[in-house]
Amino acid sequence: MKKVVKEYFIITLGVWFIACGINFFLVPHNLAAGGLSGLAMVINNYVPALNVGIIMIIGDIFFFIIGFIFIGKSFGIKTIYSSLMLSTTISILQWLVPLSQPISQDILISLIFGILLSAFGMAIVFNHGAATGGTDIPAKILNKYFHIEIGKGLLIIDFIVTMMALVAFGPTTGLYAILGVIMNGYVIDFIIDGFNIIKRVEIISRKSNEVQKFILNELERSATIYRAVGAYDQNEKDVIVTVMGKKEFLKLRSFLKTNDPEAFIITHNVHEVLGEGFNSIIE
Repeated sequence: MKKVVKEYFIITLGVWFIACGINFFLVPHNLAAGGLSGLAMVINNYVPALNVGIIMIIGDIFFFIIGFIFIGKSFGIKTIYSSLMLSTTISILQWLVPLSQPISQDILISLIFGILLSAFGMAIVFNHGAATGGTDIPAKILNKYFHIEIGKGLLIIDFIVTMMALVAFGPTTGLYAILGVIMNGYVIDFIIDGFNIIKRVEIISRKSNEVQKFILNELERSATIYRAVGAYDQNEKDVIVTVMGKKEFLKLRSFLKTNDPEAFIITHNVHEVLGEGFNSIIE
């Protein structure tokens, strides 16, 4: 139960980052950088009585109905929660903190901060097995019926939204929106990679047994032992190979510094590890 509460708290935190990026930086400059939020900005331009948050709530409900009809019950509770929470949060922010003018008059600065905040929030949400709904659903429909990859489907939909923004807000704002779509994809991937980096560690130590016990008992990780021969002295040595998180690696390095400062260590950054103790191979 505690794990579930923590997970939903982190997802909620991610949603607030997205909402702040959209509400305080993208919306004031009409930077419709794809997605349901971008579509909501375009509609808001023609129907000012409806704020962006309300339009997103209506859009979420519409897309969920379409999704249930064409895809089936494949939406996770987390996705439904995060998508409705995002549109509700934006609506609350627009009510609590109405902006009479943009925080910064510089459209590029606003684009950068808006994309950084929203991409960071999206990375948090995606990293915890949820999504922000909206235009993800049409992308899944394109994938199911036309065999278009989801990434390409999202790009098509985001491109359509930015073209609508170009018509609604003019070529300069529209081109900035296209730049925002490109930036968003790269930043999300970069942040998610940073969250999920795992260390692959190779250790040659004179105290091999002690190192193995530390990895097994203190770090609660496993390891693979290879027998190798040193080219210089022709002596047999154990090569301990293991994978672990960044915090665990710091503990291991501290242990080796104290117990065998002459140990030889090679580390690699690994972006994905599947199997026991890590992510499951089965999605």
